[in-house]
Amino acid sequence: MKKLLTTVAISVSLISGAGSVSAMDISACLITKTETNPFFVKMREGASAKAEEMGITLRSYAGKIDGDHEAQVAAIETCIADGAKGILITASDTASIVSSVTQAREAGLLVIALDTPLDPIDAADATFATDNFLAGELIGKWAAASLGADAANAKIGMLDLAVSQPTVGVLRDQGFMQGFGIDLADPNKWGDENDSRIVGHDVTAGNEEGGRRAMENLLAIDPMINVVYTINEPAAAGAYEALKAIGRENDVLIVSVDGGCPGVQNIKDGVIGATSQQYPLLMASLGIEAIAAWAADGTKPENTPGKNFYDTGVSLVTDQPADGVDSIDTDEGMALCWG
Repeated sequence: MKKLLTTVAISVSLISGAGSVSAMDISACLITKTETNPFFVKMREGASAKAEEMGITLRSYAGKIDGDHEAQVAAIETCIADGAKGILITASDTASIVSSVTQAREAGLLVIALDTPLDPIDAADATFATDNFLAGELIGKWAAASLGADAANAKIGMLDLAVSQPTVGVLRDQGFMQGFGIDLADPNKWGDENDSRIVGHDVTAGNEEGGRRAMENLLAIDPMINVVYTINEPAAAGAYEALKAIGRENDVLIVSVDGGCPGVQNIKDGVIGATSQQYPLLMASLGIEAIAAWAADGTKPENTPGKNFYDTGVSLVTDQPADGVDSIDTDEGMALCWG
């Protein structure tokens, strides 16, 4: 909570001068991975509200599914042709999108990555995001602390995002492993670890159906999985349904990242043990302010001190606190949730 409040408090100094351009004819673009994921719905709401407040025309684009890289490339091209001042983007393919982002920046647009850093991160002018490695690390530490001595014999299923391994998925995955006490091989990719506790990885596309299917695939490898890491809460909900179908919904620890209202409710209901809560509305509204400042006088946003991005905060939400892991309960999580 302190971190989130600090983020809000310093946003004014981060986006200095943004208020002076509200009367100008400025347009901006928001490009998300999908239109339906509650995280991106809330991001769009945050961007729209701030754009309306500042008199900025906002155009929103999204892929049909998570991983629809081509639709995002087409959206960038449209934004350039339309004369937008800036683009906010949650990239589906964080490496392949770089050439299109470079084209936009060369055309004079400010490009800000939201939530998902580009690869390399400095391919965008700035990144406003959760510390995704920390988000994963928090749920990893919580899971290990909750299991106690049994963590040494855990059987872990890893439900990731996509085979292209976008940065957000890698960071959360590797953060979880480090938090749980698993040695990392190459921290820039998942699937190369040699810890026998990892049953396997599968991909979910960040949705419930993908989570169910991926969980079924991993249970076919080892039906006695007892810890499940999930890239987000829709995937966690799908994993739970797969476990429920075989009568194991009460003896498997599921952890996730998002902090949406349905996910926090799932913690209350015992579906998820803990989640790392992030703040998409803040990311998007700060992004619009940054585009306004850029249009006014060429000001670019600054990073959080000591980091190569602007950290919009993260909190662990659980009703089963663990020693040594800071957390908030679901009542506090509900007061801050989205979706």
